[in-house]
Amino acid sequence: MKAVILAGGGGTRLHPISTPDRPKQFINLISDVTMLEETIDRLDFLKPEDIYIAINERHLDITKELCPQIPEKNIIIEPDLRDTASCIGFAATIIEKRHPGEIMAIIYADHLINNKKEFQEKLKIAENLAKTENTLNIIEVEAKEPNTNYGYVKLGPLFKKIDHTEIYKLDSFTEKPDAETAKMFVESGNYLWNTGIYIWKAKTLLNHYRDHQPDTYEKLRRMMNSYDTEDQEATIKDHYPTLEKISIDYAIMEKVDPRHILIIKADLGWTDIGNFESLYKELEKRGDHEKIEQFNKRRKHL
Repeated sequence: MKAVILAGGGGTRLHPISTPDRPKQFINLISDVTMLEETIDRLDFLKPEDIYIAINERHLDITKELCPQIPEKNIIIEPDLRDTASCIGFAATIIEKRHPGEIMAIIYADHLINNKKEFQEKLKIAENLAKTENTLNIIEVEAKEPNTNYGYVKLGPLFKKIDHTEIYKLDSFTEKPDAETAKMFVESGNYLWNTGIYIWKAKTLLNHYRDHQPDTYEKLRRMMNSYDTEDQEATIKDHYPTLEKISIDYAIMEKVDPRHILIIKADLGWTDIGNFESLYKELEKRGDHEKIEQFNKRRKHL
């Protein structure tokens, strides 16, 4: 399995602590190390050469400084900000070109996961499902409150149980519902928060691009053919900025037949540190009032 860490976001909702030159994934928001370093530590069951990091070009130097163990050839430069469908599709082309038939996991650098053992266990289960079922697999978590900043998945029937891990078929996705709908979802017990932690064969994902995003697929195919050749830079420069700016959920996941998607239920201690509310809530749980005060001073000062 190859892990692709998405670290190209701007972190604008945490401005002014998060800045264009040093967005939140490159800041030690929660602990004494940056969120990117925490993310890599969670993947310590993989070799460094099995980890890829997708970033904005302006953050290449800081990424190399923070992650010297990751081979530079595994740092994927996004030539333009075209949302997750473009970035993930691009990463899939690179992995399929270099490692035909390989499984890839999508991990976000700005997500907090407190249960590392559970996270690794569920990744391995999802990897096996990708191999044996050829499915698109998502590790999802219990919806503990009616949070309108998260997407939700509705569970279909139970597919199988592996030890204590429940695996479900997908019923449907709902992206960021209103407060009343979110409350109904949580009370029903049939919905989980969508973490966006995806595991699949790179080739399987690309086949879904072919079926549901044919224009994007053709451009990805051309970039894949050029990657690691002398034509790489020119081909990517020509095609990547023209990709549709759309999320992986809207472009692929909501279009794929639900029979091809499996949900792995997990208890990750997961939070998307997307805004100050989620950041302060996590710091309060940890009793880190010093950091809260420090961030408040910076916000007032700036």
